[in-house]
Amino acid sequence: MAEKELKSGFTTGAAAAASVKAALLALVTSQSPVTVEIEFLNGEKKPIAIKKVLKISDTCYQASVIKDAGDDPDITHKAEIGARVSLSPAEDLKIIIKGGEGVGRVTKPGLEVEVGKPAINAGPQKMIQNVVDQIRGQYALPGNGVTIEIFVPKGELLAKKTLNARLGIRGGISILGTTGIVRPLSHDAYIATIRSSISVAAAKSIDTLVFTTGRRSERFAMGLFPSFFEESFIQTGDFFKAAIDEALAKKDENGKNAVQQIIYTVFFGKAVKMSLGFEHTHAAKSDLTLNKLALWSRKITGEESLVRKIQEANTARHAFSYIYPDYPELLIFVGKKIQENAGKFARDRIRIRVMILDFDGRVAFDSRNTGEIE
Repeated sequence: MAEKELKSGFTTGAAAAASVKAALLALVTSQSPVTVEIEFLNGEKKPIAIKKVLKISDTCYQASVIKDAGDDPDITHKAEIGARVSLSPAEDLKIIIKGGEGVGRVTKPGLEVEVGKPAINAGPQKMIQNVVDQIRGQYALPGNGVTIEIFVPKGELLAKKTLNARLGIRGGISILGTTGIVRPLSHDAYIATIRSSISVAAAKSIDTLVFTTGRRSERFAMGLFPSFFEESFIQTGDFFKAAIDEALAKKDENGKNAVQQIIYTVFFGKAVKMSLGFEHTHAAKSDLTLNKLALWSRKITGEESLVRKIQEANTARHAFSYIYPDYPELLIFVGKKIQENAGKFARDRIRIRVMILDFDGRVAFDSRNTGEIE
C-alpha cells in the first residue's frame, strides 16, 4: 500500500499576512473576500481561506484566518490569527506593524527581534510588507499610512504550551515563519527553538548548558542544578547532533565559542540511542538499540542471564530495571559512549558531561565521577 502523501500547511506568519491582505481588500473594495492568494517568500503561492472580515470604520477593517499546519504537529494548528488594518494620510508609504492581543512581546536579548518589540519575526514582517505593496500596486489606497495590528485571540493560552516564557516572550505566541510554508514533520521549527534558546542563554553570558530531551528530564535536571539560571536548561528532543551543532555555531563577541560545556541529562531509553551515535534518537530504532545493548552486556558482564533479559525486554526502560543498580559497569560503558559521540559531534570544542537518570530522577551515572578529563 502506498504511503499517504503528507499535507503541507502554512505558518502563523503566512496566516497573519493573509489576514492583512483580506482586511486591505475589504478596505479598498468594500467587499469581504472568501479566500486570498498569498505568495510565500520562496515564490510559491497558495490560496488561504478567510474566516471572517469585520468593518471597524471607513478606514479600518480586521480579518482573520484559521491556521492550518497541515500534517505537521503544531501547537498553533487551528488557531485563529487576525489583523486589524487602519489607513491614515501620509506623504509616503509608511507601514507600522504592531502586536495586539495574544502576540507575545520580547523581554530578553538574544532573539531575532529586539527587546520590547512584538514577537513578529522578519519573515512574517516581509510577507506583510509584500502584501501591502501588492495591494498598493493594484488599488489606490485612501491613505499612505498603514497601521497593522496582529492579534491571536487565544495566543496567551497557547503560549503556555510552548517555551516562550523561557525565551523571554511574554503575553502570547510568536508570529513565525521563514518562507511561510509548514513542511509536514519537518524539524525546522524545533531546531529554531533550540537555536533561540542557546542565543538567549549566550546573551546572558551563560556558557554551561544543560541539555535534556523533554519536560520530565528537564524538571529533574533543574532539581540537580538549583543554582543555574532557567535559561541554562534547553530541551533538545531527539536532536542529539543538531543541538550540538547549534551550540557550536554560537559565538561570543570575540568570535569564540559561546558555549563551553554541555551537560546532557537523560533517561536510559534515549541514552542507549545516544551511545550508539544516532544523530536523531527517534523511537523507531528501539529493536536495534536493545540488540546492541545485549551484545555489550555479554562483552562487559559475561552474564548470559542478563543478556537474555535484555533481549526479551519490551523497552529500554524495561532493560534498565535489570541493569541498574546491579551492573554499574554496563551503565558506565553506555554513559562513556554518549560522551565520546557527543565529543565527536562537538569536534572536541565543547566539554561534555553526561548524566543518566533512573526513572525517579536520581543520578544513576555521572561522567564527572568516572575519572575522565573534561
